[in-house]
Amino acid sequence: MQAQDLERLVTLAMPFGKYKGRLIADLPGHYLNWFAREGFPPGEIGRLLALMQELDHNGLKGLLEPLRKRG
Repeated sequence: MQAQDLERLVTLAMPFGKYKGRLIADLPGHYLNWFAREGFPPGEIGRLLALMQELDHNGLKGLLEPLRKRG
């Protein structure tokens, strides 16, 4: 994980799929879990989706709230 990854989760919108346009931090857990089962896409988006899935799965989404308020 890179230092700016958490901030990217609350600023970067999903670029494709059913939830296109929704912030990565706002994607539903079942969608993130589907990627975890089927495979994350390559590149930055896949890395960020994997990070968000870990945060969601471990109940750590609250860590993103201070970053949302800064933006």
